[in-house]
Amino acid sequence: MQGEQFEAQAQAFRDGELDTASFTESERALLDFVATVTRHAYRVTDEQVQGLRDVGWSDAQIAEAVYVTALFSFLVRLADAFDIHPLPQYEPSGRPKASMPEAPPP
Repeated sequence: MQGEQFEAQAQAFRDGELDTASFTESERALLDFVATVTRHAYRVTDEQVQGLRDVGWSDAQIAEAVYVTALFSFLVRLADAFDIHPLPQYEPSGRPKASMPEAPPP
């Protein structure tokens, strides 16, 4: 998704508020799947994978989503551990809300 026509989706990603932008049924299913892989990969079920197939994703695309999600998570954790932040010219409006660390539990 690139270009002005996808600005609402891009902003939703930056803000971590995916419900504020419109996605197709298949895109939303993939985003929900990626959220599961990101937060609780051990909770991925055969039914969830089949649901992705049912809305048109191929096994190769599903596998690629897992690989990209895992790699991105790895890189984010490295950046967090070394306190690395994007250069201001990459995010002129400031650090995306979705990239802010969550407060530790009390």
